[in-house]
Amino acid sequence: KMLHVYGDFAEKFLAIPVIRGVKSANERFAGALETYCIEALMQDGKALQAGTSHFLGQNFAKAFDVQFVTKENKLDYVWATSWGVSTRLMGALIMAHSDNNGLVLPPALAPFQVVIVPIYKGDDQLAMINEKADALVKELKALGVSVKYDNADNKKPGWKFSEYELKGVPVRVVLGARDLESGMVEIMRRDKLEKTSVAYEGVAQYIKDLLNDIQANIFQKALDYRASVTREVNSYDEFKVEIEKGGFISAHWDGTPETEELIKQETKATIRCIPLDGDTTPGVCMVTGRPSARRVLFARAY
Repeated sequence: KMLHVYGDFAEKFLAIPVIRGVKSANERFAGALETYCIEALMQDGKALQAGTSHFLGQNFAKAFDVQFVTKENKLDYVWATSWGVSTRLMGALIMAHSDNNGLVLPPALAPFQVVIVPIYKGDDQLAMINEKADALVKELKALGVSVKYDNADNKKPGWKFSEYELKGVPVRVVLGARDLESGMVEIMRRDKLEKTSVAYEGVAQYIKDLLNDIQANIFQKALDYRASVTREVNSYDEFKVEIEKGGFISAHWDGTPETEELIKQETKATIRCIPLDGDTTPGVCMVTGRPSARRVLFARAY
């Protein structure tokens, strides 16, 4: 259950598609009976264990003498679990979406989703823009959008543009005096670095809808990339060639730690997970030719 909670959080908020699965014995948390994981793929083709949930059994309870009283009024060692979903998710967020301009934050997680930057000459123009900006801020907040109006006069607009792109703010709104006179504003979406001019009237709802589109687009882009670099391999020779290209490789493995360790030593690839909903068609191990119960996912990883 916790595994699906982690996976849903990663996909719905961080916009990172993950594969839910179980770790092999070699990759399992030391001392655990089972390790469940969500595996993500970064833009460089390497995998990242984005989160884990460990079933520890009674091993740690026995090591630290942690007991409880059963319904039968007898002492027994507790059955324990542990989980690991923390700062590694932030690393996943950065590596999965960002570009050379800086962070690309999904709107569902961004500290503020919209930044408004004024462009003006003189106090009269600033006063007009402030009035329009204040009204827009109220409209956006009423729609549940977090917004920042940056009218600080100690930094030029160009500096602000670069700064907020670096920070990954999903939407930038530019209020220029000339544009407002013609009833228009400039909108820039961070995920595509695309600018468009939009009528000021109704722009709050336009931004609200745009944020939803950005969230979906960031996720879909990562999902499409993962699909493009996930492939099936049936021979070890082919595996050695394909692993150099990065991404996930779905291949048969005979289930032994020895074969898994051999693959790791020769290719630096590990079994990232045994997917809960992966291909369960039996086959033969790509290395030994012995029977394989199902395909597992290999990759080089952080």
